[in-house]
Amino acid sequence: MSVKLFINLPYMHSYVSHHADLTPFPCLQASNFLRAFRTIPEASALGLILADSDEQTGKAKLGRLIQSWNRFILTQLHQETQEQEGPQAYRGASSSSLGSSAESVIGKLFGVEVENSSLCRCGKETVRSSLTLLFTMHYPEQNSQDKAIKEYDFAGILKKSICLEQNTQAWCENCEKYQPTVQTRSIRCLPDVLVINCEVNSAKEAEFWKVQAEYAYNKAMQKEAMEPAKHTEPPPMPTEWCLDGEEICSAEGFSFDTRAEDLRHVWIPSTLKMSISKSQGLEISSWSEGEEISAAEEAEGVSLYDLVVTVPHIQDTRTGGNLVAHIKVGETYHQRKEGVTHQQWYLFNDFLIEPIDKTEAAQFDVSWKVPAILYYAKRNYHSKYDLRIKNPIDASVLLTEASLARKQRKSHATFIPLMVSEMPQAGDLVGLDAEFVTLNQEEAELRSDGTKSTIKPSQMSVARITCVRGQGPNEGVPFIDDYISTQEQVVDYLTQYSGIKPGDLDAKISSKHLTTLKSTYLKLRFLIDTGVRFVGHGLQKDFRVINLLVPKDQVVDTVHLFHLPRKRMISLRFLAWYFLDLNIQGETHDSIEDARTALQLYRKYLELSRGGGSDEVRKILKGLYEKGRQLDWKVPDSDTGDGQGAAVFPAVMAM
Repeated sequence: MSVKLFINLPYMHSYVSHHADLTPFPCLQASNFLRAFRTIPEASALGLILADSDEQTGKAKLGRLIQSWNRFILTQLHQETQEQEGPQAYRGASSSSLGSSAESVIGKLFGVEVENSSLCRCGKETVRSSLTLLFTMHYPEQNSQDKAIKEYDFAGILKKSICLEQNTQAWCENCEKYQPTVQTRSIRCLPDVLVINCEVNSAKEAEFWKVQAEYAYNKAMQKEAMEPAKHTEPPPMPTEWCLDGEEICSAEGFSFDTRAEDLRHVWIPSTLKMSISKSQGLEISSWSEGEEISAAEEAEGVSLYDLVVTVPHIQDTRTGGNLVAHIKVGETYHQRKEGVTHQQWYLFNDFLIEPIDKTEAAQFDVSWKVPAILYYAKRNYHSKYDLRIKNPIDASVLLTEASLARKQRKSHATFIPLMVSEMPQAGDLVGLDAEFVTLNQEEAELRSDGTKSTIKPSQMSVARITCVRGQGPNEGVPFIDDYISTQEQVVDYLTQYSGIKPGDLDAKISSKHLTTLKSTYLKLRFLIDTGVRFVGHGLQKDFRVINLLVPKDQVVDTVHLFHLPRKRMISLRFLAWYFLDLNIQGETHDSIEDARTALQLYRKYLELSRGGGSDEVRKILKGLYEKGRQLDWKVPDSDTGDGQGAAVFPAVMAM
């Protein structure tokens, strides 16, 4: 289990679908997120950063951890989006316990204004209003004299958990000391998305869930037995196959009553009916999934909430288990991606994603599958939000910015920022190259059979990103050449391949244009959202390490343009020598040179394609591979005067 999973659980926008079977897949790893996450003091204080030993030994209490993460990430996103939208963007009715009165997109979706009342036995009452983004389940105390656990309705327990009443010691300003106080909580509005931490963190709470699920199952079976049979004929028998392909028409132990197994281990309802009134306060009840409320109820503020996310802890005493998520992907997602009206539950287990039946999402056999988090969404809540994707990044990110390096001067600048008249448009070419450093080395062991086993892979970090103009009078001139400042220890600058030297990333001594990772990310994200086409060599690997998702139609990779199927990939240096008569990457790599060369190679490829079509290009590539084998893919020394690259295509180059 990896902390990476924590990031993915409730947030479906991190997943895209290109499969015909509608199955989503994760588009990015969480490496850059984790690097930023580890710098947040609150995350460390809450114990959200796992050590490798905790994961390997299974010491981490994942059920508690994911619920702490749930509260932390909602609060953090709320506060950060408040800052982005500005303190004057929205004003709430009262101060928020989460920072300020300004709302945010997270506050709008998950926030509930609550009223907390503290009544001292002296009669002094204090009322405070605040904003909460989730609620925690509180279970009834079991009387020590009662051997059996009583039956409770989930909706009733949830109502008492939201409108919590408890006795505690609290400071009374009237008495000027701590006094026994009755604290009550009420809510003034219903959220669009109701988030629940289940708090099943002990054997006692797990037993409570188990017993309640058994009560619910028995009640459902009694109800079904009292109803008239809906089918006069039994359903068809399942078909099984032997190893030799012979069909079997019966399955031992198969039961016609498939509904019975679906109802087992289910206590939570798939739909809740919720309302708030002055006379009754908060009302919550279970509701049949397929039924709608009346127009009169809707006018009175009654809302239906459908279960859309469940996060269980899959237990394993040896390893500590792992966390998975069940997420209901709605019609709007499938309509946008596949053009069909479809709803489907999916299981997210790290990088494994597959469709599941809706009953599996609500089933919790607490002997191995313990509930941790539930999300209920108000039915049709998205209709009041603008779901169109907007680019929140302004073009100003590409304009002149100050360097973090104290010694950097304008005379040292290796790029010319874009002018307003040069701002890129959709379809414009941008040459790109990136260089990387190693933050930690690969850890591996040699097995007894001589094979190597990787214990921990090396971690790469982007150190320099260069973008050059792909057209216009300044074609080939860089407009971004950012060195990325890092606070983490670099174990290998890979100078021979990256051109990065010790000190280049240190703000105290660097003479480079030093920026933060966030600043450079904003620039790249703006270019991607604008729709430019990136030209480079080996961009697929670069974008994977940089951790950016770029649509395929916006990537022109010369490593694939000059490649024959089932043949080796060819280096940029060899291609530049062969096609452009350029000798690059002599002693070290330079990202400006590499990005500019990739652009020239793309122009050459277009030239070759126009000159002779695909058949002629294939013939030229065969000659390329033959020459490469002759030279063992090594570029001849520049002082030999080989000139082979310029002489290969005299007819084409004269065009």
